[in-house]
Parts: sequence; structure tokens; C-alpha cells
Amino acid sequence: MGEYVTVNNGQNLYIYRTGQNNKGTIIAAHGLTGNHKQMHFFQQAFSEDYQFISYDVRGRGLSDRQDTNTSINKHADDLVELIETLNIKEPILMGYSMGAYIAAIAASRLSHVKGLILLDGAGEADDTTRDLVIPSLGRLEKTYASAEDYVKETKHLYENLNIHWDTRLEDIARYEIKQVGSSFTHRSDYDLTKQDFESFYTFDIHGVTSSITCNTLLMIATGAMKDNKSLFTEESYHHTRNNIRHLQTEITPVNHYELVFNKQPDVLKHIQQFLTNGGASS
Repeated sequence: MGEYVTVNNGQNLYIYRTGQNNKGTIIAAHGLTGNHKQMHFFQQAFSEDYQFISYDVRGRGLSDRQDTNTSINKHADDLVELIETLNIKEPILMGYSMGAYIAAIAASRLSHVKGLILLDGAGEADDTTRDLVIPSLGRLEKTYASAEDYVKETKHLYENLNIHWDTRLEDIARYEIKQVGSSFTHRSDYDLTKQDFESFYTFDIHGVTSSITCNTLLMIATGAMKDNKSLFTEESYHHTRNNIRHLQTEITPVNHYELVFNKQPDVLKHIQQFLTNGGASS
């Protein structure tokens, strides 16, 4: 069920809530240019046992626009506010890509987080990360004559990344855009989204990761995206892996985008085992 939540700092976040709180609540934050629909396979997999809340990070989907001084730290403020507004006592935080940075920062600030799941994020970004991400932001600057034109371009982009295009992906693409007059544009502002991305490079990796006390699962996606390069490497997570006290790390050979846009049974299995076998600390 989709709904708006006005959090304690006055911002409006659009959340999508499913499942029952039998074993706890999972809150999932998506990637840089994504929205709550990006977390579909994870929400589908765990809603039988958990209340699962995915949400549009500000500046994406139907949530409010982000602040002019936007950053992963500001988005973490929103996540903390969301947890407090919904009065969730022991949340399990899940984050993908940018969402992993957001979830990690939030977990470092809160003592009552029950578990943390990092899906290929919260490592050290480098020049390769920038070279792979910045070109993908181009569609945020464009104006399209029709929704179909945007869908067609997005389909081409995703299929080049080994994504299996289907009606679900088309629904995500249509959710990303809005009509302005007779044309269509992306809901996200290019400059502010780029500013969010640049804040990856000021991530306080030592301060944040050393302050995380809950059990944590890190999934690293090593598959190549372009020029035989992955968005992050195992080395990108050197400090993350050394500093988080209770950490389980798993490697998947799929690429960064396949991790969420194609269903990954092995990844879901690792998460289920993490949750079931005491991965989420009590």
C-alpha cells in the first residue's frame, strides 16, 4: 500500500508498505536515480514474514524535492526521521547503492537498529565510479516528446546492462517521469542528483562504519558494467569490511544493476539466511 508520511522534520516521503510485522520491519532505501519500485524483488521476497517499507528518497518518485544542500547525510536525516515518525522500535535497514550509504549512516546514529543489509554500496567511490555513473545521469536533463520516447531510451540503456526488460521495468520507467505541458521530463533534478552522487566522495567511511554496532550483511556485485569494470570492487570495501564489527560479506558475480533489476535467487537466499540464522541481532 502506498501512502505519504510527513516526517517530524516536515518533509513528505512517499512510502510503500507491505507484509505483516511477524518478524520485524525492514526499511529499504533505493539507489541514486531509482525509486521505491527498484526494491520490488526484495519487497516481494520478504513481505510474508516482515513488514517491508520501501520509500522514495527525496528528489525521487513522489517524495518532496531534496534540499539545495542535499547529500547522503541529509537523506540519512530523513531516514532517521521516518523511523522515528513511524515509531519503529528495531528496524532492519536495507540499502542499495546510494541507499546503502544512507542506511549505513542511519545505522551508525541509532542504537536500536536490529540489522543492516548493504547491497553494493557504502564503500569508497573512485574515478571509475564517476566514469560509470555520470553518463547515466544524462536522461535527467532531457525533455522527451512522449513517455514512450523515455521508455524506449531507458529500455536500451538497461538492456545494455544485461537487464531483462519486462512490464515491471516499463512501469518503473513511467513512474520516473512527469508531464510538463506537452512534453515529459524526469522527476529528479539533474544538478541535485549529481550533488547527491558527489557526496559519496565525502562519506566518512571510518567514522560511520566504526559506529555501526548491529550485525551487517554486505553484498558486493563484481560483474562488469562497461569496459570490463564494475561500479565498486572488493578493494572499494576494504575499510568498510575492516571497521564494521559484526559483518558477513558475500560476493555475487552479477553487475551493480542486475543486483536489483533482475531477480537474484542466490542473493535473496543469503539475505534470508542472514535474517534467519541470527544475522539480525536481538
